[in-house]
Amino acid sequence: MQSISVDELKARMDSGESVQLLDVREPVEHAEFNIGGRLFPLGQIQAMQTEAIEDWMHEEVVVYCRSGNRSGQACLILETLGFTGVKNLSGGMLAWKEKMGLGN
Repeated sequence: MQSISVDELKARMDSGESVQLLDVREPVEHAEFNIGGRLFPLGQIQAMQTEAIEDWMHEEVVVYCRSGNRSGQACLILETLGFTGVKNLSGGMLAWKEKMGLGN
């Protein structure tokens, strides 16, 4: 499984690069704070209900959660299902907030 740092992702987003973002947290977490990712809770991925994101199968997809644990699990499952470009956001939203000076 590949990973991507908060700094690298932020730089790519700031440069205007189109990046597919997949938020595997729960809806309440997504509503509290998000970076524009598509909400797709880990439970759906664990149940292999990935039809809604199959158009991303061969694209780079940055997967994130609160700390990087759930997104790591999601990446492994997605790779097993044939997704070829998934990357785990190291440290998740906790690292993002810390790096961006947003606190908790």
